[in-house]
Amino acid sequence: MRLSDVLSKEPNLEFQQVDGFLKKKLPCGGQQRLDVGVVCRAFYCKNCGSDLTFSMGDRAKIACIGVTNYLVSIDCVLKCPRCATTVPIWYLVESRNEVTDTTVWVRILKRTEKLPENVSISHGAYGKYTEYLDKADRAFSDGLGAGAIVYLREIMEGITYQVAQNENINLIGQKGKRRPFKQSLEEVDKKCHIIPKEFSEKGYRLFSELSEVVHGNSDEETSLKKYSALKRLVIGILDNVKNNETLIKNSEEILQKIRELGWNDELDGE
Repeated sequence: MRLSDVLSKEPNLEFQQVDGFLKKKLPCGGQQRLDVGVVCRAFYCKNCGSDLTFSMGDRAKIACIGVTNYLVSIDCVLKCPRCATTVPIWYLVESRNEVTDTTVWVRILKRTEKLPENVSISHGAYGKYTEYLDKADRAFSDGLGAGAIVYLREIMEGITYQVAQNENINLIGQKGKRRPFKQSLEEVDKKCHIIPKEFSEKGYRLFSELSEVVHGNSDEETSLKKYSALKRLVIGILDNVKNNETLIKNSEEILQKIRELGWNDELDGE
């Protein structure tokens, strides 16, 4: 895998192995142009009216600036394939071993793009919730665990109420107020099976974990550690709603995230 493959994906805390990209050490502030493949990202181009893959030119090189032996700053510019609108992107990339090694383990600590007025986040597979996921990732990359999880909670709450509305499920209680979310979630899931089967009995447990962070009952470090797992489970709900089925793709991936959250013992005991 080349560095461009990592830069084209969403940032996460896991180090990934890539081919070496620096032949010699860069002093702090030293610059070098790198040929590491083509960086691509999906955006919605308002000029063209559709989601498109913005990318570097085939012959373009990224700009790399040395920070330390384990940290580099990377700049590149991606272009719309139709109207040539450009989006500049900046990355802060950390390596687990020496950044000049033949094989390097890297992760993206921060990614920032400057979107022009005629470009927005890709509508993606989940409609408006794609933008919420992107905002969550941005907060996560900025080290704002609580801020990132707020968006995940909004997604879970929003998609539940959206399905209820689509299926004409009554969410109003006897006193004319909206029923507690737990009751609403249980009724929606009973009818539409929006919770993946891997944690079907723990759907509200996920919402509770998200709410713990939102209500200030979890520190930033814990929130950042849990983010990747919580996000994957929320995406599992989006996938169920999108596909209208109880089985979702990547079942093993979801089970792994449940183990990371320490829920597996509880699930096994039920």
